[in-house]
Amino acid sequence: MTLAASDLDAAFEACRRETAEWAKTFYLGTLLLPLEKRRAIWAIYVWCRRTDELMDSDEAQSRSVDELAERLDRWEEKTRELFSGHVSDDLDAVMLDTLQRFPQGIQPYLDMIEGQRMDLSWTRYPTFEDLKLYCYRVAGTVGLMTQGVMGVDEAYTSAPWSDCPDPSDAAVALGIANQLTNILRDVGEDRARGRIYLP
Repeated sequence: MTLAASDLDAAFEACRRETAEWAKTFYLGTLLLPLEKRRAIWAIYVWCRRTDELMDSDEAQSRSVDELAERLDRWEEKTRELFSGHVSDDLDAVMLDTLQRFPQGIQPYLDMIEGQRMDLSWTRYPTFEDLKLYCYRVAGTVGLMTQGVMGVDEAYTSAPWSDCPDPSDAAVALGIANQLTNILRDVGEDRARGRIYLP
């Protein structure tokens, strides 16, 4: 499946609207980026949101563990196909366009799906190390997915004291910090779902 340029633009616009609706402050920050980077970040955001919704939507709450596991298996297969260049819908098309413009590996995407799988069997996190793994998978991965789009300021990397640092550790740490903030914000909601993340 190949989208015409106008259809691809419409698919990116749908990603923009979804980002603006569900991540208002984050969306405002993306407006500071050049258009090409903005669109890529919106596409990644929508892929992440849809991954999260497989487990956390109201509709998902009525599903059995086996049904949820099957949904995650299908999403993983669809993601693997996407990274192999197979496109089956508009979301795939915007993600493939993003991956072609900002090449990256599949592992952070698979790791995020593994984070969703943790919610199938983990309801308590006995240690911070256990929680940190979960936070890496569901949010630290976002830093890895987006760092190639965001980039590192050229003035910084060309400085005489710089060896063009790898921002991966900082990107992961920021994602983990964001997830810990989300956990603190959602303690009551998570408890109602039978999940207690705080060790």
